[in-house]
Amino acid sequence: MTPRTSSTTARPADPCCLVIFGASGDLTHRLLIPALYNLATAGLLPQAFGLVGVARSPSSSEAFREDLAKSLPQFAGRPIDQKVLNHVLGCVAYVQGDPDDDSTYVKIGEELVRIERERATRGNRLFYLATPPAGFAPIGRHLGQSGLARETGPDGPWRRVIIEKPFGGDLASAHALNQKLLGILKEDQIFRIDHYLGKETVQNIMVLRFANGLFEPIWNRNHIDHVQITVAESLTVGRRGNYYDATGALRDMVPNHLFQLLSLIAMEPPARFAADSVRAEKAQVLEAVQLPTGDEVLRNSVRAQYEDGFVENQPVEPYRKTKDVDPHSTTETYVALKLTIDNWRWADVPFYLRTGKALRSKQTEVAIKFKQAPIAMFRDTPVDRLAENFLVIGIQPNECIGLEFNAKVPGPSIALGGVSMTFRYEDYFDLAPSTGYETLIYDCMIGDAILYPRADGIEAGWRVVQPFLDAWCQARDAHLATYRAGSEGPKEADELLARDGRRWRPIA
Repeated sequence: MTPRTSSTTARPADPCCLVIFGASGDLTHRLLIPALYNLATAGLLPQAFGLVGVARSPSSSEAFREDLAKSLPQFAGRPIDQKVLNHVLGCVAYVQGDPDDDSTYVKIGEELVRIERERATRGNRLFYLATPPAGFAPIGRHLGQSGLARETGPDGPWRRVIIEKPFGGDLASAHALNQKLLGILKEDQIFRIDHYLGKETVQNIMVLRFANGLFEPIWNRNHIDHVQITVAESLTVGRRGNYYDATGALRDMVPNHLFQLLSLIAMEPPARFAADSVRAEKAQVLEAVQLPTGDEVLRNSVRAQYEDGFVENQPVEPYRKTKDVDPHSTTETYVALKLTIDNWRWADVPFYLRTGKALRSKQTEVAIKFKQAPIAMFRDTPVDRLAENFLVIGIQPNECIGLEFNAKVPGPSIALGGVSMTFRYEDYFDLAPSTGYETLIYDCMIGDAILYPRADGIEAGWRVVQPFLDAWCQARDAHLATYRAGSEGPKEADELLARDGRRWRPIA
């Protein structure tokens, strides 16, 4: 079938100036600037646009601009058009300073006044906190005290702040961070970014569910046996040993990426396709997750570390031998959970979640397993030869939706075989190069928070995670399994499903 070019009636974003804290880091070069370039290519970046980079590193505005222009071809995924590049980097300023120093914000204010005058950005300001989490609260405090993020009223210029994950390290710290930020900014000024929500396949989950009468009537406990959510990474911890050993797979992935997928799959239909309605339904899903006791945590979870092995034919050393990792570390690089949701739609339907480092391959998917049909007609066909009915939403690296079911094998006798129908985005739509940040940055510029978690949703997620953190802390290494690098994970994760008469889908 001939691909259909994706079209949009979206308007260019509001005139604004983007201020990036941590502008000298990888996030700015690898993702943010390419995302801005892609928005400009699509005609969605405002013509009246300016950029201010803030970092401790010595530099100048001209050197910063040249550095961004030099790195862009490596990460843009497309040939560079000089006219578009000039649009993105036509008005760039660089401020060297400590983000916890008052004088830094005086210099930022001076550059903003200049850019707003020269570029007619109408005073609209977007502050992007591409810094370590420890900087979120201090930067927010300074933005409030300096008046740089102060809004003067509904008809005045807007001021918004994007915060990268992680949003806290446990329930208490997440609540404290929200309280500090909400003491300075209004909720509608805070945009907590999760780049998974920028992926087209993730956004398509709501369309798949709520725009198709084919699926919504059977999207419940009467027809669904269980749900599997997998975020597998082939990468090791690499050079992030210091950060990762203090964080682990649970904190790093579950309260954000996996819970965003879970909430989209399990949420009730919102009253309207608007930010508050959608975010309220997503938060209610997480609030309905049954909180386990200490014994239930150990029974319904698996945590593990990778040992030596091979990933894509490359040798991998054990996690505990990674640079900056404690040689006696009990930090998990793999986690599998069994969760249940206490509401009418999902009663008795288990949700199995898993994520890990140094696994066989990179794969992110959501698999919805439907209940088996009565097989009285085909009683001569062994049940273990029947294909399981799965609806599989592939998110990365393959963006697709697959449906697996049984069909008759050609021939004179009745024999059943499993078949699969797969819709791939690249077969139907022309997919433009994307970092996953384009939609999220654009939405913030137009004030649409539908893809951004709200404070209550963040805390609801940590409320589910906290019992696991507490129980694992008490158990230390008594509940810590191991797995070979390059495998699909520990055998204990297979046993988590096997005792329910189920099994994981393979990591391909």
